[in-house]
Order: sequence, then C-alpha cells, then structure tokens
Amino acid sequence: MLPALGRLLSRHPLRFVVVWVAFVIAGFLASSGVVGEGLFDRLQPGDAPQVRSESRIGQRLLNDTAPGGPTVQLLLDDVDPRAAAVRGEVEQVTGELRRLPDVFDVRSPYPGGPAAASASEPGASPLVSRDGRAVLVLVQLRRDLDPGAERAALAEVSGRLQEVAARLPGAHGLTASARGVSEEINRQVPRDLRTGEAVALPASLVVMVLVFGGFLAAGLPLAGAIASIGGALAALLGFSYLIDLDSSVVSVVTVLGLGLCIDYGLLLTSRYREELRAAPDGALERTLATAGRTVLVSGLTVAVSLAGLLLFSATVLRAIGAAGVSVVAVALAVALTLVPALLALAGPRLIRPGVPQRLPLLRRLGRRFGDVAPERGVFSALAAAIQRRPVVPVLAVLAVLVVAALPALQLRLVNSGVALLPRSSPSRHLFDQVAARFPAASAAPVTLVSPWPPGRLTAWAQARGLGRIPGVLALDPVRAQSHDGLRASVLAVRIAGTRTVGGLTVPDPTSDQARAVVRAIQAREPPTAPLYITGQAAFVNDFLDDITAKAPLAIGVVVAVTFVLLFLLTGSLLVPAKALALNVVSLGASFGVLVWAFQQGHLEGTLGFTSTGGIETGIPVLLVALGFGLSMDYEVFLLARIKELRDRGLPNDEAVAVGLQRSGRIITSAALIIVVVFAGFAAGELLVIKETGVALAVTVAVDATLVRLVLVPATMTLLGDWNWWAPAPLRRLHARWVVREAEGRDIRVPTPAGPPAR
Repeated sequence: MLPALGRLLSRHPLRFVVVWVAFVIAGFLASSGVVGEGLFDRLQPGDAPQVRSESRIGQRLLNDTAPGGPTVQLLLDDVDPRAAAVRGEVEQVTGELRRLPDVFDVRSPYPGGPAAASASEPGASPLVSRDGRAVLVLVQLRRDLDPGAERAALAEVSGRLQEVAARLPGAHGLTASARGVSEEINRQVPRDLRTGEAVALPASLVVMVLVFGGFLAAGLPLAGAIASIGGALAALLGFSYLIDLDSSVVSVVTVLGLGLCIDYGLLLTSRYREELRAAPDGALERTLATAGRTVLVSGLTVAVSLAGLLLFSATVLRAIGAAGVSVVAVALAVALTLVPALLALAGPRLIRPGVPQRLPLLRRLGRRFGDVAPERGVFSALAAAIQRRPVVPVLAVLAVLVVAALPALQLRLVNSGVALLPRSSPSRHLFDQVAARFPAASAAPVTLVSPWPPGRLTAWAQARGLGRIPGVLALDPVRAQSHDGLRASVLAVRIAGTRTVGGLTVPDPTSDQARAVVRAIQAREPPTAPLYITGQAAFVNDFLDDITAKAPLAIGVVVAVTFVLLFLLTGSLLVPAKALALNVVSLGASFGVLVWAFQQGHLEGTLGFTSTGGIETGIPVLLVALGFGLSMDYEVFLLARIKELRDRGLPNDEAVAVGLQRSGRIITSAALIIVVVFAGFAAGELLVIKETGVALAVTVAVDATLVRLVLVPATMTLLGDWNWWAPAPLRRLHARWVVREAEGRDIRVPTPAGPPAR
C-alpha cells in the first residue's frame, strides 16, 4: 500500500499540496472564529467535576437549585471598614447595583440602618477581613441571562465596583468572578500556544538546518507541522460540538500534533535524501516503503496510547483521548501525503549543497550533526563501548533512573482551580486574598447537598457527629436554596488543612485532611440517603477511585495492542516485552522529576510559578499515555532500522551497532526538536501547560538518550539472537502477513528457531 502511495504522490504531488493548502486555510479560519464561532470561544471551564459519581450528582443539584448566576467580588483593600467615607461609598454603589435589572443579590458588610451599625466593626461580618484592613462586596447576577447579556452585566458591575476604590484615597480595588476566571484561563490558552510556537518553530528550524545543511530540506517538516496545527485545530473545533473541551485538551493535543509531525517529517526527509543519493528513480516509493512504514507503526502506537484514555470515566481524559487520536490521524495524514508530495516537488534539489554549507562553521557542524551518518562515528563508538561490557551501562543507567524516580513516591494530586493562573493574574491575586483574609466568605472544600428540608440535614449531621470528625474546623449553618421548583439544603464543612501561597496561608481544598474528611463522612452516610458530598476534595477522591478502577483495563489494552504492533514490526516476542519494560523505568524517572520540580517547588523561580503542593489530577494519566506513546515513537525509529539490517543478514551485534550509527542522529535530532517544542510550551503562563510541557520534555529527553542510546543496545547485546526469537506458529504468522520491504524489494529472511549457543 505505501509503495503504491509513493508512486501516486510522485506522479501528482501538486494536487495533494493544493488540497492540503485549502484544508489548512479553512482550518485556521474556522478555528479562529472568522467564520462562525471559534474554537477558543467554545472551551468549557476546566474546574467542573470530571467523573460521573456522587460528587458530580451533588454539584449538579447544587447548580440547578442555585437561585442566582455568577458572582462578582470586589476586594476593597487598604481601607478602614469603620470609616464613614468607606461605608458611604460602599452603600452608595450597592444601592445603585440593587436597582439594576440584571442583578439578583448584593451583599456587603453594611446591610444598612442603625441596627446594623455593628456590622461595620472589624470581625463582626464575614465580609470584613480578619486584619481589619479590607472589605468584600459580592454582587450576584440573575441566572437566566443569555451569554451576551451576562458578559455585559459582568463588565458593568465590575466597572462600577472599581469606581469605589478610585474615589477613596489610598484604597486599592480588585474585582473578579469565577466565570471571569474560566474565561481568563481560556484566553490564556491561545496566548500560551502562540508563545510555545514562537519558541518551538524557530528553534526547530535551526536544528533542522544543521541536520540537513539547507533551508529547503529543513523547511519541509516545518511546513508539515504548520499544516498539522491547522488540521488539529479544525479537528478540535469539530470535537467541541460532540464533547466538552477545556483548555488542557487544546494545549496538550496541539503540542502533540506539532511535535509528532516535525518528528515524522524529519524522518521522511532524511530517508528520502538517502534514497536520492542511492538511486533517484523510485526514491519516494522506497522512502514510504521503509520510513513511511516506520511512521505508520509509530503513529498507530501513539494513537493506541491515547485511545486508552477513552476507557476512563473522567470527561477531560476521554476528551483528550478522542481529540488526541484525531490529531494523531491528522499528523499521520500530513506525514504520509503532504510531506512526501513536497519532497517530490523538491526532488534532487534536496541533496544539493545549501547556503549554510557554504559557510565553514556551519559546514563543519553539518558534517558532525547532519542526517548523513558516516560508517563510523560517535554512535558506532558508543555501541562498541557498550557492547564490550553491556552489564555496566545497564546497571549504571538503571541506578540513575531509579534515583530520579524516588520523589515520585511522594506524589500528591490536587485540583487547583484558580491556582492554575500565574501569581501576576489579578483574578488569582483576588481569590488568594479572599481565601486568606475572609475564610468564612470563601467556598468550603467539602459541601453536603440534599433535597431534604434544612432541619433534617441539620439533625442528620448532629446525629452522626460530623463536627467531631478529625480535621473538621466547623460546620456552617444549613442553608436552603431553590430554583424553578427544585429545592436543596446545603451544609458547608470547614476543614483545617491549609497551604502557603506567596506568603499567604490559605485553605487547601484538596488537602489530605479534606479528602480524609470526605471518606469519613461517606462512611457515616446511609447507603439509600439522597445525600451527596461534593466539593474539590470529593472530586479528587472520585477521580482517583475511577483511575484505580479503570487503570488495569486501560493499561492492559494499550500494552497488548502495542505488543502486537511491535511484533508485526520485528517478528519477535522478547523485543516488544523489553521495550515495554524500559518504558516503565523511563516514565518513573519522569514522574520523579515532575514531583521534584512542581510539587516540591524546586523550579518555582526558574519557570515562574507558585507550587500548589501537588500535581494536577489529570497530569499523571496524561504523562503515562503521552509519554508511553512518544517513548515508543523512538523505539520504533531505532528498531525498524536494526530490523532492516538484521533482515539483510547482519549478525545481531553488528545490526545493533550499525542501526544505532545510522539512526542515532535522526533519533537525537528528532528528540531535541520535540524537547524544544514541549519546553517552549512550558514557557506559557498556565500551570497545567507548564507541568505538561516539562513532564513530556523530560520524558523524551530521558528516553532518547539514556534509554534508546544506552539501555536498548546494551540489553540487545545481552540477549543476542534471543532478541529475534518467537515460537514457530508466530514466525509463520509473521512471515505470512508481514512483508518486510527494504530498498524497494521484498525480503524474506527466516527467523532463527532459537538462540545459538554462545
């Protein structure tokens, strides 16, 4: 199939390019909102409960019975709450806001009237800060506003509240709303994507100019990457009409598509140049028969890894799985059609000396780092050193990886919400200040909600001693709320767990104490009671329960399908098993670096973030899925070349050494590019994007160096001809269904029935 595709592309390259150009332009126009609603306008808030569970049912009941809509908060800081000027300004603006038709409710420390004068005393109202230097005003909109009217009302209310601070000498005012935070996160996503692209694309171009020694060859993978971005955004826009997408989905899958397409374009361009030098006739056909097959197996492996996310219940994981598979499909389509068409159009010009090769320094660098590897070089010398004493590098690298993985034992998952924003964000600053200085006015980490009357819920909590559970600070009075005939009683549970953020001590809604309190309440809840526990601590517990329940099936499916793909590539049982085992070790080291950098906060100053004391709940699962797929990417690159040489009759050790020498430059160059891509996105502002970028950059860097260049040749040397062993029935199956192609010829070399004596 792939050779036939190569012949077709050789005859009609321009047609394929024109179709792709039209598709990419349409994708960029549609996703940017030039035609209809854009992708980033359709993103959903990322702080909603993700698992179909008790906490999600409770949150839905809480939302459905809420009488009002979004709330705008005004933090009026550096004021004396007892001052007549402060009280007068606050009462004036709250009176004006109450008369607005879109406002449902207004709360302030000054209810009005002489009887309420004591409310202005510091500490007498939950809307006066504990230090007596700030007041909080809450304005809630009606819940039946359409999106346009709601945005206009939020803007008007925020503007009027800000005017209060402007009229008070020395006062500082901050306004924000939970809806505004979600919109701020969604607005930050395209900014971070542009930042990442601004870093990744130029750096990738520099690397590829050094690899290929010319701008023409270097530009082809980048052209494919740009097409991949346009196609990925179009695919995500389509998915946004089928499933909810939040900011993390868009950032992760866009970065993945960009990195994969550059990798595949680099591999195909390098192999095409090699085939052109050998024989121009049929070069594209041979390229797709060899490197094209490698790309196809690699893409299928990554897609399988992402498809494993569909087996979980968490909506964000299912969204990344579904959208990710579609983006990988786009990257494969680009790599197997657009990039080869561009190669066919460029033709022999790709192997002519480019401008960089005319400069002495760049010419020397090109010879050292270019895609044309000499028969002997750095990688063959590395292979020779490893093969002399293979046990030593295996033990040394495993020791390094185990030490790097040790911090992962302290992994703690959190659901940060507004803490995803950088500390420089006004909304983040306001919510941190409110949490630290207005504890009674901030949302409780654990909430009980039930259709029972308030008295029954109060009696239930008292009878089961909820206030005496270790870690519970206090129980708020039960409040009733209703909307459109639906009623609920709500009990907020205050928890002792706190964390320090920028010098402020704030409640930690996902602390170990809060999660333990949720477990304790669940143990006291009657199984048949229509009583639900919700809040961030419950969300994290339910998420972890779902991961624990579904992970064995997801891992089993991914491992089984990946094993089959690698068997079809190599005809071996031991090589796939070894590759899977090495991936586990590599991922463990990546987890350790992630915890060390973000949870323990060792890279706070370097990367410009404030540690939340944990890792975002979805990151570990994404790291396993994406990291596993990307690790297998480079395993396939290396194994395909070694297997090709083995099929030509080379002994095992020689095939490993020559395969490493011929593919080492491409693997390291591709890894460097994808590390740059992920590191570029780590320069963004959103914490979840930073964590994803750093984790995947470390995974690729560790895998492409310590694992692929050291552990793989060392273990393949130790195994010898056992590498290629498979039972006779499987050998026959492989020979029947898998056609191994090299240099445009079908090659059938019998696999040894077993290892010879050594």
